[in-house]
Amino acid sequence: MTGTPTDTGAETATGVDSVAALALADDALILSHRLGEWAGHAPELEEDVALANIALDLLGQARILYSLVGDEDELAFLREERAFRNLQLVEQPNGDFAHSIARQLYFSTYQRLLYGQLAAGDGPFAGLAAKAVKEVDYHQDHAERWTLRLGDGTAESHERMQRACTALWRFTGEMFQPLVSSVSGDGDGVNTPELAESWLSSITAVLERATLTVPDGPRAGAWAAGAGRQGLHTESFGRLLAEMQHLHRSHPGASW
Repeated sequence: MTGTPTDTGAETATGVDSVAALALADDALILSHRLGEWAGHAPELEEDVALANIALDLLGQARILYSLVGDEDELAFLREERAFRNLQLVEQPNGDFAHSIARQLYFSTYQRLLYGQLAAGDGPFAGLAAKAVKEVDYHQDHAERWTLRLGDGTAESHERMQRACTALWRFTGEMFQPLVSSVSGDGDGVNTPELAESWLSSITAVLERATLTVPDGPRAGAWAAGAGRQGLHTESFGRLLAEMQHLHRSHPGASW
């Protein structure tokens, strides 16, 4: 496929590691699609707007990252399931609103910390990260406020939020597997163990304030559950991809 990198660790003409760029872009694209599924279904009208804006932020990040590697439409709409390198966390179905909020809390906290480290370095992702971290600050704040509202709300909202946090916990370890050397190495200044420690500290503080319990099990960074980075995805991902790619594949070459 034209414009689609296939070699692990291959670099583009701009020096960007294509595998790292695709992983970060796929995270943003897939979560953007999941959040877009809430349009018209959020618990209140204001949330329709908020979730749509977060989805658009993520879509913008994905487009920039794809453009560093190849043709953004081909990369988004013509790759097969095994070619996507997104975290399994971001592809998880929306479930109820608490489930989506827990997914957003876990991922936006990780993304803010990752982009913060990338922005502080001088690698090829520094410019994008410096812009994106400002958007992700809002994404994280939005998820935290809802976690507090649901966790410390009614008995039912507390139970739903706790159940969601526990169900998604097993997918968080994958976030702290090094992407590739250009992102996790010294050149870009990302310290993966520090990232995992900071993430766990931040998440623990939010859950405790929300009167929620940090799920049992290995702590972040201590295990490697999930293989989305290797192109292995959960059952729901195939259906997501079929829906997301349907229009483009049905009308190849169409323009609007």
